[in-house]
Amino acid sequence: MEGVATTRGKKTVRDMVLSMGLISLCAGVVYLFGVPHDEDRDPVREIDYRAELLTAERAAPYPLLAPEGLDERWRATSVYYRGQSDLGAVWHLGFHDPDVEYAAVEQSDGEPERFIADATRGAEATGATVDVDGAAWERYEGPKYDALVRAADGHTSVVTGTAPFERLAELARALEPRQGGAPAARADAG
Repeated sequence: MEGVATTRGKKTVRDMVLSMGLISLCAGVVYLFGVPHDEDRDPVREIDYRAELLTAERAAPYPLLAPEGLDERWRATSVYYRGQSDLGAVWHLGFHDPDVEYAAVEQSDGEPERFIADATRGAEATGATVDVDGAAWERYEGPKYDALVRAADGHTSVVTGTAPFERLAELARALEPRQGGAPAARADAG
């Protein structure tokens, strides 16, 4: 009886190993041929931010900035408006630039130093400014993000991200203040 049990135990282990091998082979075939693999597919998920912009501009206590006429290779990837936060009323509109670097427009009517530190991920003012259509934007540099910052009319606007300063300035130049669904007067561009 002892010999039969030993043989039966060996068959059970052998059968289990063979079954696992067959299951692994089938799973591999399904993965290779049954699951689509599109290496050319664009990993950036583009969004349409227009509805959020229209809703937010009705609630915001300051004119929201959004780009007008920006090159179509700039792709919006994130958007939100938070009317009540510890940073004030916050508007965010994020993009990937033509080189797939991140750039975002951030605005708040909250305490500027705290908001700037949050929006720029701790970037520091360099003391330099960049002229964007006649308006001086302060230049910030940081370990993660660089930024252009402008405070005016009770709110702070930040153009920030991993994109180089030339791209951040390009985005800042395209920004138009919006009120009630249409661009407001350009003089309020801060």
